[in-house]
Amino acid sequence: MPTINPVTTPPPLLIVSDIDGTLITSEERVPGRLWAVLGRAVDKQCAVALATGRPHRWLFPVLEQLPVRPVCATANGAVLYDPAEDAILRVRALAPDTMRDVVARARAALGERGEPLSVAAERCGTSAFDPEEDLFVVSPRYVHTWEAQGYAVRPEDEVIAEPAVKLLLRNERMTSAQMYEVIAPALDPRVAHLTYSMPEGLLEVAAPGVTKQVAVADLARRHGVPRERVVCFGDMPNDVEMLRWAGLGVAMGNAAPEVKRAADRVTGTNDECGVAQVLEEWF
Repeated sequence: MPTINPVTTPPPLLIVSDIDGTLITSEERVPGRLWAVLGRAVDKQCAVALATGRPHRWLFPVLEQLPVRPVCATANGAVLYDPAEDAILRVRALAPDTMRDVVARARAALGERGEPLSVAAERCGTSAFDPEEDLFVVSPRYVHTWEAQGYAVRPEDEVIAEPAVKLLLRNERMTSAQMYEVIAPALDPRVAHLTYSMPEGLLEVAAPGVTKQVAVADLARRHGVPRERVVCFGDMPNDVEMLRWAGLGVAMGNAAPEVKRAADRVTGTNDECGVAQVLEEWF
């Protein structure tokens, strides 16, 4: 068990949690203990939000387990989505020219090591219930890192021909950290933001400056909550920016080492209900 430092800050007015590896267990369930404490927080007028790398079309199996339908930052902050109204509130997309440049630079960097690269694009659409084949498009040699759901296979030039909220770079022979180490130096952060949220050779590209932190700041403004009264929970490198920004940034016990270093404190793992362990100290 990690050392869990006691809460010394005032109760939050906004709770923001990552989903996978944080809010839900390894079995993709929201524990009853966490459901209950979130309900108590909402009863005390504390706002709740989710900030995830997932697209908005993958939210509802999680939302159905919660006592509230919060506004969500999806695609690593590129999209703000209101599930209660099935409404896209804000989009920050990658332009096709930017994606072509990123793919060319990433391929050149990996090519020096003889490593292949395939790509996919997550598009926003207008609803979480748009046909999945319109929202997720992959190149012919793309190897899925999760159980394949709805998607369309298109030539690479068609994959990156339309604006996308997330560009995925895939190499199944490397870890995500290895890919990041090779590709990150080749990309100008003023052109695109590079991160990852799983270890299996998958990097996630967003428009420049687009991170969960930007979306959480948007959410705090919408709720009229000052930064110091925001608590954020996360476990992977795509959570680092929001944990550093929040008044209290909490890393899960199962978090990557760099996430724990970025956080103000470390709680239990997602399977130990680490989010609830912290929230119960207030609610």
